[in-house]
Amino acid sequence: MNASPTKGLVARNLVQTYATGRRLFGPAETFRAVDGASFEIAEGETLGIVGESGSGKSTLGRMVAGIEAPTSGSISFWGETYAPVGSAAWRRQRRQVQVVFQNPAAVVDPRWTIHAQVREALTTHENLSRSEADDRAQDMLALVGLGNMGQRLPHQLSGGQLQRAVIARALVLHPRLVICDEAVSALDVSVQAQIVNLLLELRERLKLSLMFISHDLSVVRHISHRVGVMHAGRLLEIGDARTLFAAPRHDYTRRLLAAIPADTPRQRRQRDLTTFAGS
Repeated sequence: MNASPTKGLVARNLVQTYATGRRLFGPAETFRAVDGASFEIAEGETLGIVGESGSGKSTLGRMVAGIEAPTSGSISFWGETYAPVGSAAWRRQRRQVQVVFQNPAAVVDPRWTIHAQVREALTTHENLSRSEADDRAQDMLALVGLGNMGQRLPHQLSGGQLQRAVIARALVLHPRLVICDEAVSALDVSVQAQIVNLLLELRERLKLSLMFISHDLSVVRHISHRVGVMHAGRLLEIGDARTLFAAPRHDYTRRLLAAIPADTPRQRRQRDLTTFAGS
């Protein structure tokens, strides 16, 4: 996209560094997890972020989510600059950006029913009566396919059902942007497809923007409008998903694509020709 979206997120020159140790003399040693990343996510768009483990993609997601502040750079959200982490304005903005993590069991309370946990997200952020919160929670559970499972405890759900519950808890606040950080990587392939299709349906119905972080290029290709490729903290290239997969510009992207299992010998030959032509 050439112009910054009036409705969406704009990140400019994001840098995140962490201290790795102290020196006897001189400044502390640091590690640059993200190095100058710039990108945009428009309303209703899915931006996929791919890269190997340690590439910086999850750190990038945490900055976009407002969980941690960048060392330098800026993020604006629907025209409003992100507030300092922990401030009242930050808490208001955080409602509009929700995260779905890889392991749903790690982010739910095993003692509470699914309905209670979705309702609790509402009552924490909104001044609703008990009946209003119950109705909103039930409507959202129905929307993700768990309409008759609200009274179950987390251990009574399958992995895919539990991820649906976590998605319901994120969406009940009506966020504008949802960050999915390896949200399907722990699921079986058939369940992955169901969750991805659910996210696509919810994106259209609720006019959501998505940031979909994954090491699985096959899933990213299916769900994303545009894709960014990260390596060693840098956003190497970003562009339309179809174009990037058909004609990647960067050698690293070509190597990533070459590692995707091909469905047919013809697809393998076409990919090999693309990789050879770019080398």
